[in-house]
Amino acid sequence: MNTTTVAKRKAGSELAGALALAVATGATWYGWLGWDTQRTIDPITQHSTGPYEPWQVVGCLATLVAVAIVASFRLHLVTVVAVMAVVFTAAWSIDAVGGDDSGLWVVGAAMIAVGMTLGSLITTLATRLLANRPL
Repeated sequence: MNTTTVAKRKAGSELAGALALAVATGATWYGWLGWDTQRTIDPITQHSTGPYEPWQVVGCLATLVAVAIVASFRLHLVTVVAVMAVVFTAAWSIDAVGGDDSGLWVVGAAMIAVGMTLGSLITTLATRLLANRPL
């Protein structure tokens, strides 16, 4: 087998893994957060909260960490970080833009993007270091 064939197989494997990671990341957003659109309004103060409950956010975070750990064993660090950050931010943004007349969803999207980038980077780096895998 020549080096071109090996490189093509490796690239194909990385692409397939990236697509699987994109599906897992999008499914995580939808499974924990995407279905909940109800805001809760306090009858006394008229203050609204939500739509997400704390348990949903914790579950989503735990699932994202698990997905990043598994992906870090199969994919390049840059692939894990880029795919998870872009897909989760896009999924959140598509939902947020429809319910925001103020335009502040852009601020939320930026915060999600930074958080997802840092979170997936830290998780992937920690996993690779603990497993003695090359960065």
